[in-house]
Amino acid sequence: MDIRPTPYDHPDAVKLDTAVQLEYMERYGDEEEGDATPLAPSMFQPPHGLYLLAYDEQDRPVATGGWRTQDANPEGYSDGDAEIKRMYVIPEARGQGLARRILALLEADARAAGRTRMVLETGIQQPEAIALYASEGYEFCAKFGYYRHHNPSRCMAKPL
Repeated sequence: MDIRPTPYDHPDAVKLDTAVQLEYMERYGDEEEGDATPLAPSMFQPPHGLYLLAYDEQDRPVATGGWRTQDANPEGYSDGDAEIKRMYVIPEARGQGLARRILALLEADARAAGRTRMVLETGIQQPEAIALYASEGYEFCAKFGYYRHHNPSRCMAKPL
């Protein structure tokens, strides 16, 4: 596998973003939006973020993940936060440790950028995501972000 920094609006990133949105809609029974958190390509540009794509041996995009800078604001973030967004592995590539590899790279990059805490929002219909993050030292925390008032939402954090 080849994991490389890629702009969030790159065609391969858009392809995987569409796939993850469809999965969110399926898991949560939402037929219209998936994850409506406002995101822009500039949010993932170093040193304020990073967006990664993993490619298989045939150079097909199979996994993605990014982080973006967050600081204290009315949505419940804290100064020094780095927020994980769009962690996704296509079904055919799951079980190979790609999410762990991408997560480790995102954490290292956020730490190098001076961020002090990695945060993420997931949901109760994503038990494998919750298990992954818990196994990597993330703990449930006070809710933040776009879905902080939604019951199925779960927020997790880990000191960097």
